[in-house]
This record gives sequence, C-alpha cells and structure tokens, in this order.
Amino acid sequence: MSALKKRKRKEYLTVKDLQKLLDSCTLHLHEVDEVWPKIYIGNAAVAHNKAALRKLGITHVLNAAHAKRGSVGNQNFYGSSFVYCGIPADDSTHFDLDVYFQPAADFIHKALQSPDGRVLVHCIMGMSRSSTLVLAYLMIYRHLTLKRALQELIQKRAIYPNRNFLALLLDLDLQLTRKKKTCQIL
Repeated sequence: MSALKKRKRKEYLTVKDLQKLLDSCTLHLHEVDEVWPKIYIGNAAVAHNKAALRKLGITHVLNAAHAKRGSVGNQNFYGSSFVYCGIPADDSTHFDLDVYFQPAADFIHKALQSPDGRVLVHCIMGMSRSSTLVLAYLMIYRHLTLKRALQELIQKRAIYPNRNFLALLLDLDLQLTRKKKTCQIL
C-alpha cells in the first residue's frame, strides 16, 4: 500500500482512537468544572445545589439525565432563578442521543448569548451524556473537529462518553466535515 493511501485511510478516527485519547486524561473527577468559557460540566449533586449554582453564576441548566433515577430537576425545581432544559437520555449503548445534539447546542448557544449567561450541563456523574452534548456544541457552534474538542475538554475535566456516544459524535464530525467541504466547493 502506498504511503498516500495509508495516510488517507488514517484520517478517519475510530471509537478506539477516541478512547485512547480519553484514556490519556490524568485529571480526577470533580463535582463541577468550567470546561469552556462560561460552560460547566457537573454531576447531579451540584445541579441539585442551587446555592452552589448561584455562587458559580449559573443562569441556565441543561440536564442530560432528565427524569432519570438520581436526577431531580425541572423548571419548577429551579424556579425563575435558572432557565432549565431537560433531555431524558439514557447512558446506554443503544440510546440515540444524536437527535438531541442540535437542540442541546442551540440551548447552550442561546444561554451564552444572554447577559451574564453561564450554563451547567449535567447528567448523573458528569462524564458521558453531559460531555457528549458539550462536545456536540463545540463541534456545531465553535466549528471544532471532534478530536480537537475532546483535546480541549480533557484538559479541563475527566470525561468518558460511552462507545455509542463516541460513534454518534464521529458521525456528526463526518457530517460537519462534509458540509464544510460542500460549502467550500459552492
């Protein structure tokens, strides 16, 4: 096989490649971390602590485990102090989280556009569902490749999207890359 063909084939990342990148993270898991300016990823415990959220300046809460065991939260719980969005995602190998990529990215983007907007994206542990949605936001609105978005996040928080979510993010990465190339041709 020619060197060019090898290089071209290597351009495509696999779930295994992404897992190796995630394994390189040496950070310990905390309740909450600012992973991008004004974007925080956290666990359910911090999401349920309204005083802690106020101290962080959080204005918007995106719950990626809405109505799941261990996750309390809806607009009534947060009242008028926070804008709430709930996504009833399962952290499983068969859940189609990709149908929520655009709505979650839109919610995060809108939160950041509001005056003093700060958003907490959380699930139960703050490792898989929430990080997947933040990665999708970075890819859709900040135009980062999946690899670059992962590199950015693992510098700030210990994350580990499940294999299914990594595969869905790879699909999104491919779609966005194709869209970018199509736009350049036109």
